[in-house]
Amino acid sequence: MKEPSANSQRIPTRASTDQLTSPLLYLSSAEADWEGLVAQAFYEPLEYEPMERADLVTPATRDISLVLFTGGTMSMALRYTNGPWQERHLRHEDLILSHDEDTPYEVRWKILSSVPVPARTFHLHLSKDLLARTAEEVADFDPTHHSLVGRIGFHDPLLNQIALTLWRELEQPSPAGKLYAQSAAQLLAVHLLRHYSSAGKTIKEPSQRLTHQQMRRVRDFVQDHLSQDLSLEALAEQTGFSAYYFARLFRQTTGESPHQFVLRQRIERAQHLLKERELPLVHIALESGFASQSHLTQVFKRYLGLTPRAYRHHHSI
Repeated sequence: MKEPSANSQRIPTRASTDQLTSPLLYLSSAEADWEGLVAQAFYEPLEYEPMERADLVTPATRDISLVLFTGGTMSMALRYTNGPWQERHLRHEDLILSHDEDTPYEVRWKILSSVPVPARTFHLHLSKDLLARTAEEVADFDPTHHSLVGRIGFHDPLLNQIALTLWRELEQPSPAGKLYAQSAAQLLAVHLLRHYSSAGKTIKEPSQRLTHQQMRRVRDFVQDHLSQDLSLEALAEQTGFSAYYFARLFRQTTGESPHQFVLRQRIERAQHLLKERELPLVHIALESGFASQSHLTQVFKRYLGLTPRAYRHHHSI
């Protein structure tokens, strides 16, 4: 998957970040209100030495942290309080997985390679509560008796894909972005439990499909609430399944994810309104579930190759 591009309106080149002394946050999911998952993108300084400032020691956290590094090669050293430094080399698109820590730690690094764009990191913080619920539901074991095995400088195709897709979602938000983020959080939790858990449990995979009645209830619910901020849990409630099993069964039944289905319904609603009614574009955007007229225009052109105005003009002719 193509890596998200640097935002030229913020900091377009490595040269312009040479004076950074600490990571610079430039994208965050805080305003998107993703459930169970927080995403942040940072520009990284060429060299980072927290030993000189005690306030840069990273506190312990209850969340699970996955970090994707992009931008050449980095020499990174990490140590826990009063422990020895452990040095690693990170390369483009390497990952760092941190399990739930009880002890604060500090980290320092130096960028080793010259690249035309600055080094960046993308941080995903998965709720420990979401991981625990997923563990109970799909693996039948007590989440208090397991832990994730932390790793530094590794590559996992699925984890990389999840991180890059969510990064792209922050850069170019879609009208069903929150729904996608919830689905991604569920997928991330299951993948971590399957491949990085000390418990070594087998994940149960659903084998059946949704019935015609369940699919009809989901379609009706989406159509009736298309202008609202739909959640994966709300859709799952229409079938009686949990969010995780619903997402898996929905894809097995329809061949597309709930996020893709809702996005398609919103685009089709906008198409219908553009052809049938002379509503202002801002009203069409809101009625179809888009955040604004500009958001409608951006997504509409991305998927159909035309702006809403051009589409309306074409069909009026």
